[in-house]
Amino acid sequence: MIKNDFKKLKINRLDDLYNKEKNKIIIAGPCSIESEEQLLEIAEFVKNNGATVLRGGAYKPRTSNRDFQGLKYEGLQILKRVRENVGIKVVTEAVDTESLESVAQVSDIIQIGSRNMQNFTLLREAGKYGKPVLLKRGMAATIYEWIRAAEYIYESGNSDIIMCERGIRTFNDYTRNTMDIAAIPIIKKETGLTVIADPSHGTGIRDLVIPMSCASLAAGADGIIVEVHKKPEEALSDKEQTIDFSDFKQLMKKI
Repeated sequence: MIKNDFKKLKINRLDDLYNKEKNKIIIAGPCSIESEEQLLEIAEFVKNNGATVLRGGAYKPRTSNRDFQGLKYEGLQILKRVRENVGIKVVTEAVDTESLESVAQVSDIIQIGSRNMQNFTLLREAGKYGKPVLLKRGMAATIYEWIRAAEYIYESGNSDIIMCERGIRTFNDYTRNTMDIAAIPIIKKETGLTVIADPSHGTGIRDLVIPMSCASLAAGADGIIVEVHKKPEEALSDKEQTIDFSDFKQLMKKI
């Protein structure tokens, strides 16, 4: 057991993120915002097919500086307009304290990515905006470290924390990461916090997104976050792990 105060909390500000029919949080959208036309089409599609939150990266921390880094502030403005036009909640990542304020002004949920899970200054600041914070597990983080990172957000007076299992680094080199399905019931038992799974980053393989989504939900996940694009092969980032419209429909049917 990991000593923490989360189990004492009454968390009730996340109810409107759920698909009421399926009783799950369904977050879907492109890895990167590429244009307003692209994001609008995807947003309308995923909303009409059961998604309750649109994801879309404006700031993209990439392993290589040669890869697409996102549209940054311009991407946020696109996200804001699409959010208003479609009438859907949105989540996007703040990559540092400089981008945090702009993200908080637009996004319904502030995402802290895997690379920043232990950026304690960013965690504290993100907790001050009074919005749900989606905390992705670090790519090499233990359960203990992940929970302790969440406490930095809670320290700022914010208990609306969504824990996201997105795979960890192991000796396996077939998939991008190794989905730690066991972490889902462990986090729920240890903290009582909302837990979702990211099978897109967790596997890095398009064909594994649907089965690992189902496995995560069967293990007790409160929802999923998946990358969706009309033409994944043309996506500017994460094309190998992004599902298309047909696959998203199939996923929703299986759920």
